[in-house]
Amino acid sequence: MLLHDERVQLVEFCRRMQADELTVGTSGNISARSGDHIAITPSGAAYEDLTPESICVIDLDGRPVEDGLEPSTEVPMHTSVYAHTDARAVVHTHPLYASTLSAVVTELPPIHYMVALLGGPVRVAPYATFGSPELAENSVRAMDGRFGVILQNHGATTYGDSLATAYTRSVYLEWMCRMYYQARLLGEPNILPAAEIELVARKLQGYGRSAARGSE
Repeated sequence: MLLHDERVQLVEFCRRMQADELTVGTSGNISARSGDHIAITPSGAAYEDLTPESICVIDLDGRPVEDGLEPSTEVPMHTSVYAHTDARAVVHTHPLYASTLSAVVTELPPIHYMVALLGGPVRVAPYATFGSPELAENSVRAMDGRFGVILQNHGATTYGDSLATAYTRSVYLEWMCRMYYQARLLGEPNILPAAEIELVARKLQGYGRSAARGSE
């Protein structure tokens, strides 16, 4: 089986994504790259029914390399992220608070210093139909210099050098979106200056891989 370990990981993280309420129903998708191949979740499959064998494998152009289920409709977005970054994994979610904010803001500001984990304030990419080349293009453009993006009236996407890193960034992004949403209910939130976010980013680098897990 091609990309056996990656397939096993994808099933594990899909179940976590459901438990962490980062998606609803069969929405959202995850992928992991190894060499010239990408393991990616199938289209429309219930997460509780996924097995390593049901995970799809495609090439870097998005073409299936094995018979099996149809790969995610968001293949163009995943392959675009891999083409434009050094990503080894991509996590696309439909979380409540990121999706809510996507309809009313153009950027998630530095409401918390852990926005540094995403590379800085997270931009909202202009809306485009799901699965379209336009959505893929909008996503990578808004993700420039960042490790994540919010998709207008849609959801969010993050990437990393491992599936664990990409997933943790998704968790933090949704947590900060919730924090910003709730702070706005109480008044005008305090926003951290860019210099502080740059300082935190340098400090997080010193934590190595533990930074991706949010260690302090």
